[in-house]
Amino acid sequence: MISKEQIATIRRLYYAEHWKVGTIAAEMRLHPETVKCALVSSSFDLRSRKQAPVNPWLDFIEQTLKQHPHLRATRLFEMLRDRGYQGSVRQVRRMVEKVRPVAREAFLRLSVLPGEQGQADWASFGEVRIGSAFRRLSCFVITLSYSRALYLEFFLDQTLESLLCGHVNAFSDWQGLPRAVLYDNMKQVVLERFGNSIRFHPRLLDLCGHYHFAALPCQPGRGNEKGRVERAIRYIRDSFFAARRFTTLEDFNRQALEWRDRVAHRRPWPEDNSRTVGEVFTEGKARLLPLPAHPFETDLVQSVHSDKTIYVRYDLNDYSIPHTLVGKPLTLVASQSTVRILDGTVEVARHRRSYDRRQRIDDPVHIANLVAFKRKALGATAADRLKHAVPMIESFLTAAFERGESIARQTAQLLTLLDDYGAVELRTAVAEALDHNTPRASSVAFILSRRLRSYRRPLPVDLSRRPELDQISVPTHQLELYDELSKEDSDEQ
Repeated sequence: MISKEQIATIRRLYYAEHWKVGTIAAEMRLHPETVKCALVSSSFDLRSRKQAPVNPWLDFIEQTLKQHPHLRATRLFEMLRDRGYQGSVRQVRRMVEKVRPVAREAFLRLSVLPGEQGQADWASFGEVRIGSAFRRLSCFVITLSYSRALYLEFFLDQTLESLLCGHVNAFSDWQGLPRAVLYDNMKQVVLERFGNSIRFHPRLLDLCGHYHFAALPCQPGRGNEKGRVERAIRYIRDSFFAARRFTTLEDFNRQALEWRDRVAHRRPWPEDNSRTVGEVFTEGKARLLPLPAHPFETDLVQSVHSDKTIYVRYDLNDYSIPHTLVGKPLTLVASQSTVRILDGTVEVARHRRSYDRRQRIDDPVHIANLVAFKRKALGATAADRLKHAVPMIESFLTAAFERGESIARQTAQLLTLLDDYGAVELRTAVAEALDHNTPRASSVAFILSRRLRSYRRPLPVDLSRRPELDQISVPTHQLELYDELSKEDSDEQ
């Protein structure tokens, strides 16, 4: 863009001194195209001074819109076509845009008393990556309409629990609260609306009853009613969020409150530039409603249970529980930083909440107790009974396997020997078989029979381990049959 003085100089050098375009460009250090544009500038273009043709259709549209300001362009097009218009509907729309009267809505300036009203809303600030999960970074903003004092807190979602938590933390930070809070028709506040009839969310009504304030939703499509919180959000975007780094959400919220106290509350109060927002807020704190004795519980409570593993799932992650509670209905209580699991009213697990995804959050005690229980359960099996009776049995079976023996068959035979001879004798025989490098159950049986020189009467059978033997019935035979067999043998001799 060049000045009018440069345009006049270019035209004088070209038309009066007859300089070439390139010479003028080199002399004035301009691009040749810039020089050419200056020579045909509209301010010196005689064609632009020609009177524009009169458009009779435009006059008709203007007169019609004065009588019917809300008439649509398509209807005007039909009226013009009946009068001989040959153009398109697009041209009619362009003419309507030029002449349609625009009525701007006028607003009154909002005037509230100290401590009377607050305005709250969510603001979205994109996404942040935590591990392999992408979480939506949102800021809860609430401001006092009179003093413009504000509270801001960042969350990784816009759930009802986060909204409630933002209220509780704001009221605690202010050491009081306004008598009414204005919202738009967000789903965490308004479940359903029909005209002026509103159905609020039950949890929000619990919050209102606990802190004694009124929830006031805006009229649909009337975002100007909460313009003070909207301006506060824009101020946060420009003054705090822009080009700011953070490591954790806790660090980001700490920076936000430091900026609020150091910058936002020290800005001039819009009603009187001689006072700051912080000074007006301090003077008006006495007008705020006092806090109740206890803060409102904002934790999420839901029913959970585990199927087969010692984990329950919440928000894309798995949290461990004691193995004795697998399959039982439990209660999960989640805050912004902690996940607790209750069995009835008894807390059975507590974990730090993870905002990653597909993570397993373990309690080492839960894992250790499960391992101990598994080891105890394995001790009741037949193979583990053999291992406890003969500690070197693993070495014995490994050597037998290397020689091509079947581990299942060897184990079954050794268990039979354990039942017949007992643990002490079997241990000694297995050790001797290993010393002689004959790791076979048959070798152990031979050593046992040789050591005892005669077949040892079997030990009593433990029917608790062999319940099928309790049902064995041996029929009684007549002894005369044995006499006849003996007599036949004597005759043959």
